[in-house]
Parts: sequence; C-alpha cells; structure tokens
Amino acid sequence: MSFSQVVCSRVLLALLVISAGSAAFAHDKKQPPPPPAHAKSPVPAVTDQYVHKEFGDNCSLLAGPPQFVGDLDGDGVDDLIVVARCKNPLADQAESGFLVADPYNSFMGFGEVKVTSTFASDDPERKGLSLLIVHGVGPEAWRSDKTKPKFVLINLPFKTLTVKRLALKKKTVLGIYMEEKGEGESTSSVIYWDGKKYRYQMLGSDLE
Repeated sequence: MSFSQVVCSRVLLALLVISAGSAAFAHDKKQPPPPPAHAKSPVPAVTDQYVHKEFGDNCSLLAGPPQFVGDLDGDGVDDLIVVARCKNPLADQAESGFLVADPYNSFMGFGEVKVTSTFASDDPERKGLSLLIVHGVGPEAWRSDKTKPKFVLINLPFKTLTVKRLALKKKTVLGIYMEEKGEGESTSSVIYWDGKKYRYQMLGSDLE
C-alpha cells in the first residue's frame, strides 16, 4: 500500500469515528419523553398527619378535593399536589422548610408574599385555601424523609383542579389546571413549574 493510500485510510477512519461520536452525542441530547397525559392519585391517600409533618400545624388537609401525584418539575420523580387550609403558612415556613408563593397575585403585579398573604377572601369557605406541593426526591419520591423542595401556593381562585399535560414553547410539562371561582361564566387557568418557580397563566375558557 502506498503512502497516499495509508493517509487516505487513516483520514477515512478518523471521519468514521467522529461521525459515530456525533451520532452518539445527538442520541444523548434527545428530549425526554413527555409526561403521562394525566396525573394519578396517591395510594394510599395522603392524610392530615402527613400534612402536619411536612408543613406544620398551621396547615390541615382539606377533605374532598382530589389528590394528585405526577412529575411537575420534569426530573423523572413523582411530586405530590394536595389542597389544604393554612391559617398562617408564613409562621411555619422556615421551621418546616417550605416556600410560600403567590403565583396568581404575582401575575397580577403584586409580588410581595408578605403583603398578599394578608389578603382575605370574602368567602369564609375559601379563607386560607392553599395548594401544597411536594417535589419528590429519590426512589421514595414525595414520601421520602429526605429534605425535599416544598411549596404552599396561596390565593389561588380555583373551584376545581385537574393535572394534565401543558405544551410550552420548548417542552411539555404537567400543569395544574384550575376552573376558577368567579361571577358569571367560569374561566380557567393553569399553574406550572418553569424550572425556578411556579407560574400562573390565564387560559380564559371553561375546562372541558
């Protein structure tokens, strides 16, 4: 074999190696599969004892609304969503290790939770109504005893909740869809995790 043929063979081999590496890299960069179409219910159901353990005595589980388990933050581990009544969540925020957030009023231009947490509903049945979210960690997910990201979302004007897919610009996530309480025709909205915090987005039409 001549010198030129040897050089050509080595160049061809190098190109094949680079091509194979590029293909493997492209495979690794594939987007993760979309989340399930709908969230499931926790089995067994979450109890008031669990809520007190994770969020303190100021929050109590609200019987009746559905409970949901699904991957809200896209890390492949199930998260928990339940409805509770929280008298003063800010009082237990540091001790119980959760974050109080108000996506609804942030969307409306009121971003200070210390202020919006004092907003009182005219409806006594909605006083202190909150959405509790626990991000799962490890094989035991939201049931794990390890330190977990936890959130108390306040001032959400929902009548009903469902958890299903939400298509964003670059990915599909699970969103918490809400049929909102209001006068006249019902409106709908969705809460979703943007990678850093929970955001509120108005949809403007009835949930079907």
